[in-house]
Amino acid sequence: MEPVKTRIPVTVYAEETPNPNSMKFVASYYLLPEGIAEYTSIEETEGSSPLAKELFGFPYIKNVFITANFVSVIKTNDVEWFEVTQELRTFIKEFLANGGESIIKLPTPKKVETTAPALSANDAEVVAKIMGALDEFVRPAVEQDGGAITFRSFENGTVNVILQGSCSGCPSSTVTLKNGIENLLTRMIPEVKEVVAIGE
Repeated sequence: MEPVKTRIPVTVYAEETPNPNSMKFVASYYLLPEGIAEYTSIEETEGSSPLAKELFGFPYIKNVFITANFVSVIKTNDVEWFEVTQELRTFIKEFLANGGESIIKLPTPKKVETTAPALSANDAEVVAKIMGALDEFVRPAVEQDGGAITFRSFENGTVNVILQGSCSGCPSSTVTLKNGIENLLTRMIPEVKEVVAIGE
């Protein structure tokens, strides 16, 4: 007689994001306490994320992003959210309840070419301020929208960042970047003149 598999009590709810093609599925426990994991194909999930691999089994999924206690997925344009949200929510809930693993190991970060020179002592101080402001004021809001922002470099007054998850390819992300993040950083840190998203 096979042992009865213990189910994990879990709740999952869906939350809209500013990106019309992205939906955030929030679980009742941490899926990834530290770091972020983003996948744009089933091949990238191999040996990294069983949950993301299974999600790519749905033909309309084109991007899976996992961090903290949520999964953001970006769909193709040929389906509407009202057609598939319940299906995905139920699938994620059952997958987790049955002991499925969200992450085995973090994926290898994608290389983004930057040619920033070595930082001067003054620039290093500015970078510390930028990263502090991003951590305190920007990252929580971006995560609330199902995405992530990563500092990449600072050169000649320009802050280069990488936007991931729901923020990637979002029509409103440019407005958020310029009207929100850029305004905040230029106000708080006089050395910052511009914020640019790279690797889009």
